[in-house]
Amino acid sequence: MPTMSGIDTSGIDTTAYRLTQFAHGGGCACKIPPGELEQILSGLVTVTSPDLLVGLEHGDDAAVVRVRDGLAVVSTADFFTPVVDDAYDWGRIAAANAFSDVYAMGARPLTALNIVSFPSGVLPLEYLGRILLGGAEIARQASATIVGGHTIDDEEPKFGLSVMGVVDPDRVVRNIGVCPGDVFILTKAIGTGVIGTALKRGLESEDSVREVVESMATLNRDACEAMQEVGVHAATDVTGFGIAGHLHEMLEGSGCAGEIEFGTLPLFDDVLDYAADGVVPGRTAEVIEFAAAFTDWTGRPAPTVPGSPIDDLARWRVLCDPQTSGGLLIAVAPDRADVLASALATRGVLAALVGGFVEGEAGRLSVS
Repeated sequence: MPTMSGIDTSGIDTTAYRLTQFAHGGGCACKIPPGELEQILSGLVTVTSPDLLVGLEHGDDAAVVRVRDGLAVVSTADFFTPVVDDAYDWGRIAAANAFSDVYAMGARPLTALNIVSFPSGVLPLEYLGRILLGGAEIARQASATIVGGHTIDDEEPKFGLSVMGVVDPDRVVRNIGVCPGDVFILTKAIGTGVIGTALKRGLESEDSVREVVESMATLNRDACEAMQEVGVHAATDVTGFGIAGHLHEMLEGSGCAGEIEFGTLPLFDDVLDYAADGVVPGRTAEVIEFAAAFTDWTGRPAPTVPGSPIDDLARWRVLCDPQTSGGLLIAVAPDRADVLASALATRGVLAALVGGFVEGEAGRLSVS
């Protein structure tokens, strides 16, 4: 009988409340818009140290501190509001999303701390037990240990983890380092923000979008192992800023430009149709506004131009869809792309070639 802290969760109906109805948004769509976040972070004083290998400078997925030769510690934290209604599934998804930052750096997670906000006077505590059990299951899959955490009583439920991992300092993978000729490989399908919104509006059920739920709850561990085995130039996980925003960070930090071929993006079923109908997270428009400053659409009018076809607007929304627990976006040399794709496929991981390096201004993104 599964229990946690004396709370029996096995005989309780944890479907009586729709968790997504207790949140103003869902998953990584709750992030502060990237443009606003850049302004906030630009005012922070950066502390430097010879042992701080990765800090705030380029918006990397986690911090990296060298402990000694051959060993560095990777630290990150991530939490968000419910993206699904099932408490156990939400715990799994939030945990997988938090571990993703460590995997994006090429590291191995060791320990994690729970981060919890919970409306204890509104939702039964059994829901919290199911959330924590879901997170613990993903930690078990990651071979990491949850060693504690912190909880507060809050009107809006939130859950996530602070994760600590380790990596060889010479094998850290950063979100900068894209080289001329590199191609970009994506390891999960796009559209979790759109599908999560459809779920929240009652247009889908968790059974009908089970593929999306399981994708969000899947660790990026195997993708990390594949890229470390093959050797890559840069990587990041695709989350709240959409594939456009996260690729822009990679390109700008690397001092180069890049291209995405929209037709190669792997999409979950019905994502483009929902996007055309405006079934998108509330933050999508802000991400589009941010991305419009550095994105060029080739071969068709810019989607922001009045009178542009609706399918163009839908493509904008997909490109800027805030992802929750998305895949890794990896920059790899062209002569290693097939090797990486094979290493990913061997592990049962998607390997979609979605674009590559182009000549141009740092941070510019062309969409064909």
